[in-house]
Amino acid sequence: MSGTAIRDHYLEIDGRRVPVRLRRNNRARRLILRADAARNDGEAGVVVTLPTGVPIAEALGWAGMQSAWISRHLEKLPERIPFTDGARVPLLGDEHIIRHAPEARRGVWAAGGTIYVSGREEHLARRLTDWLKKEARKRISALATAKAERLGHKHGRISIRDTKSRWGSCASNGNLNFSWRLVMAPEFVFDYVVAHEVAHLAEHNHGPAFWHHVADLTDEPERARAWLRSFGPGLHRYG
Repeated sequence: MSGTAIRDHYLEIDGRRVPVRLRRNNRARRLILRADAARNDGEAGVVVTLPTGVPIAEALGWAGMQSAWISRHLEKLPERIPFTDGARVPLLGDEHIIRHAPEARRGVWAAGGTIYVSGREEHLARRLTDWLKKEARKRISALATAKAERLGHKHGRISIRDTKSRWGSCASNGNLNFSWRLVMAPEFVFDYVVAHEVAHLAEHNHGPAFWHHVADLTDEPERARAWLRSFGPGLHRYG
């Protein structure tokens, strides 16, 4: 579920200062709480989704009463994996090791199970993130165009973002949005998410006709959905 972000707040839980990100969503029918290891600053916290009309103070008070749940789920969050020399990151599901190549003049490139990053070390994380986003855009754009043509439709603008609550979306005007982190998922998962959003160009619902299009556009939809449920959240550990 997406929504409008409100500035961060903090709760004191078991002597720990826990960031609380509030998001207002007019589709929400109740307060929703989830743990979040994917903040840009690398600090684990929680996200509270507020329905329209619920005051911020009420949402924070409710979150404070969930301290036991928050502590338990923060302990379960996977360890973050920063982009540093020697770290391992998946690329289309295949594990690659990151290697800093300061003297190279090739930017960032992948070869033989290694992703090489040239330039100064303090720029490595940013340069690798930018490269992964470009790879995601290039691969998603080509695949979405091919699948849309197969479906007999045209897509609009393709946007690549770092969404936390969904892997892709299709707007009513045909614009497509995707998470750049899909480029780390196995190819059958990558293919499914693109097929799912392209299928919405024909059917803006999840009825039988929509799923018929999905089945025509990708080979393993059920396996891909199972992978995303089990392993998708882990992609937010990287970077």
